[in-house]
Amino acid sequence: MGMPSGTELLLIFGIIVLLFGAKKIPELAKGVGKGIKNFKDEMKDDTPSTTAEAETPKSVESNTQTASTEAPKTTTQA
Repeated sequence: MGMPSGTELLLIFGIIVLLFGAKKIPELAKGVGKGIKNFKDEMKDDTPSTTAEAETPKSVESNTQTASTEAPKTTTQA
């Protein structure tokens, strides 16, 4: 199984044009390009974003626990 030949590539491209339409193909290519660029930028990033996301729920969770353990404030009207 090797690289597709020229005829096979034309057939694949023709099927893609039939499925998506000629006007939609540049938008799809642009989206794929942006996705690849974002992926490469994230791979170059020194600090992994997963640690920042993992810490966020813990801090939110601790805030909700302290709020639920506090006594509710009551106001009296005179």
